[in-house]
Amino acid sequence: MSLPCLILAAGFGTRMGALTRDRPKALVEVAGRPLIAHALEAARQAGARPIAVNGHHRAEVLRDWLSTHAPDVEFLHETPDILDSGGAVKNALSVLGPGPVITLNADAVWDGPAPLAALIDGWASGRMEALLALVPLSRAVGRLGGGDFALDGAGRLSWDKSPAGAVYVGAQVIDTARIAAHPGAVFPMRAAWDAMMAEGRLFGMMHAGRWADVGHPGGIAAAEEMLVHASLS
Repeated sequence: MSLPCLILAAGFGTRMGALTRDRPKALVEVAGRPLIAHALEAARQAGARPIAVNGHHRAEVLRDWLSTHAPDVEFLHETPDILDSGGAVKNALSVLGPGPVITLNADAVWDGPAPLAALIDGWASGRMEALLALVPLSRAVGRLGGGDFALDGAGRLSWDKSPAGAVYVGAQVIDTARIAAHPGAVFPMRAAWDAMMAEGRLFGMMHAGRWADVGHPGGIAAAEEMLVHASLS
């Protein structure tokens, strides 16, 4: 099954400090490649099409990079305001079309099996509205803070911010009907997740490898060390 994919790369460019003075975070390099290249590789491995990328801070730099290196990818410039994660998906539906889509945060690096392919294989549209990829905190490289979710025996999710909680790693398959019907233009993904959770339609599955959070400067070296170890194993 092939699904559309939105790579979430819009941000204010603040958490990376000087590294994002003249470029968006998506063009910060990890292991010699910009983060957006890692994300695009994951999307293409899963056969995703079409692919869209959103941007805000130094958006023109990301747009130019995509026009050179990934001209088939649609760029969505969020201006003057950032639309937040839920609003970003709603805004992208004109490109992605109706039905389930993949969303993927750009500020992460993975090892282990292809993460998006596993999500697609695990997707069951009859009983799920979203299926999120997770790792235990012990496999969340560079993570600052605790977990996000607890899974019950059927894979349904509830909130758990303790160290025992599983960490959401910024990749999901989500049915977009609820997001399309949201009355606002700017809203977080959590607005949809909370409603799905209340109805028992928010699910998670564990990624078999590790995930590195590159949303902050310290995550770069941690991600590169993770990738080195993965290549040697």
